[in-house]
Amino acid sequence: MSTRQTLHSEILGRDVNFDYSENWVGYSLFFMRVVMGWTLFQGGITKVVTYLDADPSNNWTAAGFLANAIPQGNPFTGMFAAMAGNPLIDWLNMLGLTLAGLALLLGALVRFAAFWGAVMMLFYWLASLEGGLMAGLPVAHGWVVDDHMVYAVLLFGLGAFGAGRILGLDSYIEDLSFVENNRWLRYFLG
Repeated sequence: MSTRQTLHSEILGRDVNFDYSENWVGYSLFFMRVVMGWTLFQGGITKVVTYLDADPSNNWTAAGFLANAIPQGNPFTGMFAAMAGNPLIDWLNMLGLTLAGLALLLGALVRFAAFWGAVMMLFYWLASLEGGLMAGLPVAHGWVVDDHMVYAVLLFGLGAFGAGRILGLDSYIEDLSFVENNRWLRYFLG
């Protein structure tokens, strides 16, 4: 049975009211969380598997991208070039994608994972900035809004809605006495 609710909110100083179906919102948040989780997990685990390949010439690294694929005129070229070849950057990238994706798939620590996933997406977006006539715009993949920006906003939304509570482990974790006794931990859950 679908229940109808009305959202009352103030956004940018304006009152916002609209009706919605709780069931469809729940389904959509669940599927967005799982699809975004799979996207991040797949991107990360494939890097981990190739990084650990026995043949060192097959090992994944971000060095080639950071040193050579940043668009000409990107204001952060020097910063990204300085990161090239740093194993810590490789591991942060691989494990960040893998663990954020896994957390979203399981619905565990969703706010924490969504926040750091969004930060990673913003770094990827910064790497796509171009110079020239459209200075600062990532023209190669879209004008200002590219796939990384879409992912960042989607991750923000999943964290804001506490999507881990919908068929996820966060709904169980929040009921643990440890979390009940340490209410600040709820900022990482949801």
